[in-house]
This record gives sequence, structure tokens and C-alpha cells, in this order.
Amino acid sequence: MSIIFRKGLRISPEDAPSPSATSPDDTASVAEQANVARRAGMVGGATLLSRLLGAVRDVVMASFFGTGMAAEAFIVAFRLPEFLRRLLGEGSLSIAFVPVYTDYVHRQGRAGADRMAGSALRALALLLALATAVCILLVPWWVQVVAPGFAHTPEKFSLTVALARAMTPYLWCVGLMALCMGILNVLGHFAAPAFSPVCLNLAMIGALVIGVGFGNSDGDLAMWLAAGVVLGGVLQLGLQVPFLLRYRFPLWRRAPIWHPALARIVKLMGPVLFGAAVFQINSLVVILLASWLPQGSVAYLYYADRLVQFPLGVFGFAVATAVLPTMARQTAEGRIDAMGRTCGQAIGLVCFITLPATVGLIVLREPIVALLFQRGAFDTQSMQLTAGALLYYAMGLWAFAAVRIVLNAFYALEDTRTPVCVAAVSISVNALLGWWLMGFMAHNGLALALTLSSVVNFLLLTLFLRRRLGAMGWREIASSVAKSGICAAIMGVLVWGLAGQMLPGDGRVGLALLPGLLVCIGAGALIYATAARIMGVEALEVLRQIIPGRIAKR
Repeated sequence: MSIIFRKGLRISPEDAPSPSATSPDDTASVAEQANVARRAGMVGGATLLSRLLGAVRDVVMASFFGTGMAAEAFIVAFRLPEFLRRLLGEGSLSIAFVPVYTDYVHRQGRAGADRMAGSALRALALLLALATAVCILLVPWWVQVVAPGFAHTPEKFSLTVALARAMTPYLWCVGLMALCMGILNVLGHFAAPAFSPVCLNLAMIGALVIGVGFGNSDGDLAMWLAAGVVLGGVLQLGLQVPFLLRYRFPLWRRAPIWHPALARIVKLMGPVLFGAAVFQINSLVVILLASWLPQGSVAYLYYADRLVQFPLGVFGFAVATAVLPTMARQTAEGRIDAMGRTCGQAIGLVCFITLPATVGLIVLREPIVALLFQRGAFDTQSMQLTAGALLYYAMGLWAFAAVRIVLNAFYALEDTRTPVCVAAVSISVNALLGWWLMGFMAHNGLALALTLSSVVNFLLLTLFLRRRLGAMGWREIASSVAKSGICAAIMGVLVWGLAGQMLPGDGRVGLALLPGLLVCIGAGALIYATAARIMGVEALEVLRQIIPGRIAKR
């Protein structure tokens, strides 16, 4: 069994596994679970580095821009490339492509699958070039739709349009990078795609540092930051090339621009674009409504969202990315029951990880925001208002992560209709609740509306998936999640008491808060792990497999 764990189920550069390479017995099931854990660890580690650099980027941005006009202009302008990056790089393109490419690998071998992928790359490059040109022309309309309140401040509106146009070429790079990511993931390589956001954050940080010496205003510095986004896209795409060549993908071989499988991908892609984009569309709804609120509301929500995205990207999306190829392979082999169990285990794992993160962000929200952002143009009022939004965003962290797992199960089954219908309900709930709650909760109401709509999204998706697959071990999942919730609650109470002793109450900010926060976070992790071990939470054992070397020793 140790040999199985060491080798995993990775597809070698020379060839792909045949359907018989994975049997439906218990040994294969355990090996698949270990392989998902190993992949999630790889993706999570890379994402952790990226999120740390992203935090540095946001700290520098907050210091220079605060929550002023330039900050809000860049945040809204960056939403267009960021929306498509998350939609393509972390979502729909790879979700639609991976099952088709996996099926070709199993049915026609690497050669046939690579011919199909080569055609997809060339067709996508042409379509993205046309889309980029169209987006440049339609940027004013985009800003008007996403942030209609900006139209009342012509200077802010003009700066937002200029920044969005400057960043539009990033779309071409990130779209091709997403398809390369899908190819590499099916071939068993997760490192390069996972590390690609590091390139973006490094480029943006470098642009800020250089721009400080050349910019004469906040608007000039924001333009430097936009240039860093484009450079980051070029670096992200370039990082994938040597690994594609290493896995003997015929990157430079000429291929027809059309392939019969592209119709199948497009058929999946349309509904997936809407279903997988529900969180991003809901975020755009939040910005649209926030643009009508007082100055700074968009920025408060942005910085709070960035803090929630940290654990969401490191753990939630890492597990979702790692589990998709396994579920797609199990579906292609006709092992629907095994796919259901894999989905259930992944849901239990992300809840085990995100519930303590949720409680920690709620209990320590003000010192965390003060440590990271409160300096320069980011004052005490900005800290308190950002922490308020963080409270309501953090409540939905578990749902944000779990939705991605369930969505991937539907897409592995090539069922795109159900996620689209559920997404329409979720977006409607978010818009209606946001419009109502913002009237008496301001920007906090928008954060709460997004959380509640995500919970509705998850509950509806799991209900329909259960009807589709039948038994998935939901009782075991519910038991595991309940135990995790109890452990997180115990941790929260004890950390809250510890924070009262360890964190200064004299208004100090910045690094003065770091020692106390580290003690609280470390103690919280120890308390949670101990409680989980005592209560016998099953997900704890799965999580331990992510530790390097653990799998080989078992």
C-alpha cells in the first residue's frame, strides 16, 4: 500500500493510465483519497504563498491609497480582469475542459487527447484576442453597469475607465493560462498552475514600488499598478510553458483550429460560466449596490473580502481543484458511487478547515484588520468599518468553499442545467437581500446578503445532488461537520478570552499586534486540533495525509 501512496494515480509524461489502472476496491478508494489530499496540499501550499504575497500587495495598497477615490477606482477597474481570472483560472474553463480531456485520455490515449487540446488552445487564443478588443471598447459601459454610482463623480468614473482599459490585455493571458492549467492538472501536475498567481502578485508589488518613485499622484500610481497586472498575466502564462513541454505536450505542433470535441466543451462551458460564476456575479452585485453608498464603502468590502479569500483560496479552492480530476475520472469509469463518496469526503474536509477559520476571523477581526491595513491613509474609522464587513463575510466562509466542491461534482457528471437554475436563485436572493439590508446596515448588509445567498446556493445544490446520486454518506458528513462546529465553538470562546489578555487595548496598531495575534492563532489551532482528536473527527485523519511524507509512511 505504501507503493500505491508514493506513486499515487498521477499520469506520467509518457502515457496515461488505462481504465483498468484504477479498480473500485477499497485499496483504490484509499489511494484516491490520499492522492486528492496530496494534490490539495500542493495546491494549498502554493496558494498560501500567493495569498501571503497578495496580503503584502493589499497592505501596500491600503497604505498608499487608503479608502479614497483612487482606491475605489482601481478596485472597480480590477474587477473586470479579476472576475475573468477567477472565472477562468479557478473555475469554468478548466471545469468544462477537464472532463472532456480526461475522457479523451481514457478513450484515445495521450496522442488523441493532445490533438484535441492543441485545437482548443488555438481556437481560444483567437477568441480571446477578439474578446479583448471588444472589452476595450465596452469598458465605459462595464463601469456604468458595475458601479453606476461612480457616474456622479466624473473624475472617479474617468480614472476607473482608464485603469480598466489598461488592464484589459490581461484577459488574453489569463484565459490561455486557465486552459494550460486544465491540461497540466489532468496530467497530474498541479504546482505550476497553483504557483501562477504568485507571478501576478510579485508583478503588482514591483509596480507599486517602482511607481512610487515616478508617480506624481494617486492616479499615476494606480496606472503603474495596472501595468503590473498586465506584466503579471504574461508571467503567469509563461510559467506554464516549460511544464507543458516537460510533459511532452505538443505545444508548437500545428493543429486545426476546430475539433469535434470543442462543441462538447462549448456546450458545457456556457452553463458552467453562469453556474461557476455565481460567487463572482454576487460579488459584482455587491459592488454595484455599494457604489451608491458613501465614499469608502467599496473599499471596506474589498479589503474584508480579501481577508476571507485568504483561507478560501488556500484551503477551499485547493481541495476543489484537487478533487475535480478524481471525480471526472471516476465518472468516466462509471464509478458514480465512488465519485459521490469522494465529493462527500471533500465537503467534510473543507468544512473541517474553514469552520475554525470562520470563528477566528470573527473573534479577531479588528486586530487582524488593524495589523494588516491600519497605517498611512488607512485610519481607525476605515479599520472599524472594514472589520464590520469582515464579520458578515466570515460567516459564509464554509459555504463559499463547499459550493465549489458540489459544483465540481455536477460538472464531473456533465450536468450543467442544475447549477444554472440554482445560481439564478442565489443571485436573485443576493440582489434582493442586499437592496433591503443596505438600507439599515449600509455596507455590512451587502456582506450579510452575500453570505446568506451562498448558504442558499449550497443547500439547494446538495439537495439536488443527493437526489441524483442517492447515498453519499451524508449522515457521516453531517456528523463530521457537527463535530467540527462544536470544536470551532470551543476554540472561539477560549481564543476570545485569551485575546482580552494578549492583545493591547490602548489603540496600538501594526506590528505591535503581531505577537499577541500569533499567540491567539497558535493557541486556537492547538485547541481546535486537540478537541477534534478527542471527538474523533474523521477529517482530521484525511488532513494529516497532506503533511509531506505522511502518505508514504502509512
